[in-house]
Amino acid sequence: MNSIKQTARTTGILYLVMFITAPIAILMVSSKLIVPDDAATTTANIVANEGLFRFSIAGHLVVVLLDLAISVLLYVILKPVNRILAMLAMASRLVMTAMRGINLVNYFIVLQLVNGVALTGTPDASHFRSLVMVYLNAFDSGFSLDLVFFALHLFLIGYLVFRSGFFPKILGILLLIASIGYLAGSITHILFPDYQKIVDSIIMIPNTIAELAFPLWLLIKGINVKKWEELALDSA
Repeated sequence: MNSIKQTARTTGILYLVMFITAPIAILMVSSKLIVPDDAATTTANIVANEGLFRFSIAGHLVVVLLDLAISVLLYVILKPVNRILAMLAMASRLVMTAMRGINLVNYFIVLQLVNGVALTGTPDASHFRSLVMVYLNAFDSGFSLDLVFFALHLFLIGYLVFRSGFFPKILGILLLIASIGYLAGSITHILFPDYQKIVDSIIMIPNTIAELAFPLWLLIKGINVKKWEELALDSA
């Protein structure tokens, strides 16, 4: 009993740490360093704030490690509901995590470009500045692509939470809504990029509510241990 209760609370703590770390890692680069359609200014910003750029990479790596742990812990919590769906939810999040880790290569390439070449006063300066933007944009596209797998993960988690009996059904509904939001945002980025900001503004609030409510519940209320144990015995 204490084991599964502690597992739930540990998951909640890790989720909240990621909830704080991920936006900081993203905003450190997107809001402070990147100027859309201005390769020269963006490159100059990264050169002048290389430490901030590297700190952002470190933040993304922390998020990747947290995702790995959360994937397994959620499987442990939800496998009594449906082992196959819980495993599929874990697998989809692990795929997203692997893609996110590989996607960070784009940021390391940017560092190589800004550090390995004299970007001013050389004939190829504009070329390398353009490449910096190419790899930054590639990172954003990769981020949107891996959210397809995160949307699948959230949909499965939402369904399992809704069906569990040891979580409030409203948590499952919120996660299901968030999964649709993430999928809509990802598809919009890929197919209709001109509408990306509009869609992001629409889905931001429900997504934030869902991803904050679930870990807070895990941390503060935990799970109904009696119902979890009954379901675990039945599934065994």
